[in-house]
Amino acid sequence: GGRLARVADYVKDEEAFCFTYGDGVSDIDITKSIEFHQAHGKQATLTATFPPGRFGALDITSGKVDNFKEKPRGDGAMINGGFFVLSPRVLQLIDSDSCIWEQYPLNRLADDGELMAYEHNGF
Repeated sequence: GGRLARVADYVKDEEAFCFTYGDGVSDIDITKSIEFHQAHGKQATLTATFPPGRFGALDITSGKVDNFKEKPRGDGAMINGGFFVLSPRVLQLIDSDSCIWEQYPLNRLADDGELMAYEHNGF
C-alpha cells in the first residue's frame, strides 16, 4: 500500500488511474475495464478471474477413476487478478508504508460498497 500511495501527487487530478502488481501478465482488455469502472461510478474496480488449478483432478468412484481433468479451474471461486482501475480518493485509505493494500484498503472499500469486480475469463 505504501508504494501505491507514493503516486498520489501524479494522479491527484485524474478521474481514475490504472494499477497492477509488478509481475502482472494478462490478456485483459484494459479499455473495457476502464469503461466498466466509469459506468458504475464507484471508487475502485478490481479484475476478478478464475485461478488455474495446479494439479490434475480425478473423479473416483469405489477406487475406479471415472474421469481425469487436467488442471481444472480451482474451486469455482474468483480471485483478485491484480489489475485495478482506481479513483485517487482510494489513496486516502493508505495510512503508512506498512499498510497492506489487500487488507484494510480493499476491505474498507468493499464494506463501503465502493469496490466493484470486472470479471475477466482470460489469463
